[in-house]
This record gives sequence, structure tokens and C-alpha cells, in this order.
Amino acid sequence: MGIKVVLFDMDGTIWDAPLDWGEARRRIGVPDDGLPIAHHLARLPREERAEKEALLRRFEAEGIKRGKPAPGAAGLLRFLRERGIRCVLVTNNSRESAAAVLRATGLSFDAVFTREDGALKPEPEALLRPLARMGASPEEAALVGDSHHDLVAAQRAGIREVILISPSPRARSFFPPGARFHEAKDLFEARSILEEIIGSDP
Repeated sequence: MGIKVVLFDMDGTIWDAPLDWGEARRRIGVPDDGLPIAHHLARLPREERAEKEALLRRFEAEGIKRGKPAPGAAGLLRFLRERGIRCVLVTNNSRESAAAVLRATGLSFDAVFTREDGALKPEPEALLRPLARMGASPEEAALVGDSHHDLVAAQRAGIREVILISPSPRARSFFPPGARFHEAKDLFEARSILEEIIGSDP
């Protein structure tokens, strides 16, 4: 069964944003427990949630201002599209942030899913819903990301192949024991891994 869809994370994957998310969590006031900031904010009373969501959006805006496109993204998307493989962006960031990254990079995806669209990674539904939209099963999908959110969501969803780009020590601390994934130093190496995976498909 061949790869039909590749799911991409945004920050740390196609966009290099030099932000300290540990500091962001401290300033926003949520625990560093491996769950997304937005997961915690959704449980707060309305006024407190609005205040902290505004702070989160400011951090994300800073990531856009200070960030830059990850080298190799355009070539990787072109390689996949030439082989009839659809590309989907799945991020826990806001729709506004995703739109800004796409404008800055000039990249386009067959679909874009942000935190306004439903489940957040590491929930499996964050990946299963985009795959259903594309008419593909988890066994026909690969994911390119950089964090434990990506890895855990993919593992729970049954995604066939996972490639992580230079995961940080913090991300590694939340990796499930024995989780299977390919590690790449950048998107050029991720492309080489995907070439091998796609080339071995029947």
C-alpha cells in the first residue's frame, strides 16, 4: 500500500521560529506537561482564557516576525506532488499564523488544518480528520514533524511512517518508550528518507 498523503507540521518543520516555548508556558501560566498550550487554555474560564489566548497569539506573532522558511521545503513539496502525493499542513498554531507562514514561504498545501479546526496534536483525530478529507487511510500516510506532539499523534493514529526533524531535548523527554520514527537533520534528509519509502512501495 503506497503513500498517498504526507502530513506536515509547521513550526520547527517548514518554518524555523526561534522561540522558547518553555518560557512561553511560564509566562502564560500553563504546566510543561507535554500537552499543547491551547489544550490548557480551552479549560479556563472565558475571561482568563481570552487574556491568555491573546498572549499566545503574541508569541505566535513573534515567531512569524523572527522566523524564516526552513530550507528544502519547496523542493520536498514539489518532489511529492510530482509523484501524485498530496501534502497537508497540520498545526496547533492559529489559522492566522499558518496564513502568515504560507505567505512568507510561498508554499501551498492541498489542505491546511489549524487549532480552530478541531482536535489538537497529540490527539489522533488531529491527523485522522485530514486523512479522511483526503480519502486516505493511516497506512497510506507519512508525517513530517519535529515534536512529541507529532510523534504521539501519529502513533495513536496509526500513521505508517513518521519523520522527525532534529527533535529538541525537551521534545525527546516526552517521546513514548519504543516509539518508531525516522530522524532527519533537515528537510533535505527527510526527502531522502521519503524517496526510499516511496521507492520501496509496490
